[in-house]
Amino acid sequence: MNAIPPLLDHLVLATPDLGATVADFARRTGVTPAPGGVHPGLGTRNHLVGLGGRSYLEILGPDPDQPRPAGPRPFGVDLLSGPSVPTWAISPPGLDAAVSAARARGHDPGPVRPMSRRTPDGTLLRWRLTDAGPREAPGLVPFLIDWGDSRHPAASDLPVTPLLAVSASAPDPEELRGRLAAPGTSLTLAPGPAALSFTVDSPNGPVTFG
Repeated sequence: MNAIPPLLDHLVLATPDLGATVADFARRTGVTPAPGGVHPGLGTRNHLVGLGGRSYLEILGPDPDQPRPAGPRPFGVDLLSGPSVPTWAISPPGLDAAVSAARARGHDPGPVRPMSRRTPDGTLLRWRLTDAGPREAPGLVPFLIDWGDSRHPAASDLPVTPLLAVSASAPDPEELRGRLAAPGTSLTLAPGPAALSFTVDSPNGPVTFG
């Protein structure tokens, strides 16, 4: 089993306190995440770290400069007591074709919807992604994303902590392997409660989050 999932686009590290989590990441790794941008209307913003190649880490939390949104913030950050790895994303070639293929194999990634955010330099990034709806093992099956003509975040001049491994535990690893294979990816799995973690290399040595 690959330690790094095929087609990996990015990992999400969600937090109720973005500043504190960014500072903790910098302390543990020796690498300071770069400001990413804001998600207008969703009440969140992010910081980014490259993971090597075309993959990156998104550290996401509430944006104190935005009004509280009408609905819940993404990835349940309002309910978190501390940092958590709620989900991850893959970028298959041809988002719509990948969604159709996954459905034909028995896994529905959910509807596709557009999103956008502005980077600190004012650049507008637009992308499409599948809406990760309720699942038996939330977050362990990735959502799908397509950056279209926008500059991929990993192509920016990000600080980098090379990704060493992504792993998870699940109540039924065999069932989950089939759902991961449907969109064309895989994940190192062990029996146990649903949980996701990753390990990066850094100037301070390997560091695991999750």
